[in-house]
Amino acid sequence: MKLYDKIKKYIKEYYKSFLIIAISFIVFTIPFPYFINTPGGLINVSERVKIENGYEPTGTFNLAYVSELKATIPTLLVALLKDTWDVVKISDVTYDNQTLWEMQYRDTLLLKEANNNAIIVAYNEVGKKVDIINQDLIVSYVDTKAKTDLVVGDVLLDIEGEKIDDFDSLTDILSGYEENDTINIKVENKGVISDKTATLYYDYDRIIIGIVLIADLKLDTEPQVELKFKKSESGPSGGLMTSIAIYDHLTKEDLTHGKTIVGTGTIDREGNVGLIGGVEYKLRGAIKEKADIFLVPSGSNYEEAMELKKDNNFDIEIVSIATFDEAINYLRNR
Repeated sequence: MKLYDKIKKYIKEYYKSFLIIAISFIVFTIPFPYFINTPGGLINVSERVKIENGYEPTGTFNLAYVSELKATIPTLLVALLKDTWDVVKISDVTYDNQTLWEMQYRDTLLLKEANNNAIIVAYNEVGKKVDIINQDLIVSYVDTKAKTDLVVGDVLLDIEGEKIDDFDSLTDILSGYEENDTINIKVENKGVISDKTATLYYDYDRIIIGIVLIADLKLDTEPQVELKFKKSESGPSGGLMTSIAIYDHLTKEDLTHGKTIVGTGTIDREGNVGLIGGVEYKLRGAIKEKADIFLVPSGSNYEEAMELKKDNNFDIEIVSIATFDEAINYLRNR
């Protein structure tokens, strides 16, 4: 029998199996332009902080996170049945004119920024050496109004020959130009240096290029510190808990007192705690892991968490936090 006839006979005999496999592939793997947000778990950030001759806590400091699933037919069906699973459009979590890759790249930069802020805040609090020895300003978003060939990932080096060292120097340089001026910008991207341009325009009550920048810092600390996060982890919402964990490793206090402490919130270099998204999923994750305390940014985040606790009779202490110092004082004196 010819090969063609054998193949034809085989397909005829097993076509139903082939059809089932094909349908299963489509059902279980073809993605939709949505995410499924579900209650997440905890990341023991105390284990992620490595400080030379640092102190170890008896309990743990933990980051709460949101589990984000790909939207396929099965996960969408489950989301319809479970009130703790929510369907979110990708367009709702990305800026205008931003791709999913660009969003993920931005979140990776935001994690690095949050970690650097956490180190600066904690080291300053205990009077340890922490110096910024280099600062790269990286383009994380280009506004649809911008008239420029800058792209996400460009590191700004200079404008018209004037070196850009930090945000202050950039502001000083731009203050010398007016609306509709076109400026030459030298950038570096993936090791390649190139010249680009931008036409300035007036928005948000100032002259701007129309880009969002994130600072990538190189720090010199004493003692040395290393933060070990996975490539799959991103975003700025762990800044508060990371700063607390670093502080605890630098001192003998042991602010955990043997408890499982969970929290969320951004942190800036001055120690201010900022609002985050996904409080509901993070609190549910803390409850699932039987956490003792949940630290949450003051304001709308705290109000949402307290309402959720009341509606579900959650057995957990929820604490409103506005600053790093406030968090340390609460943990020290509770």
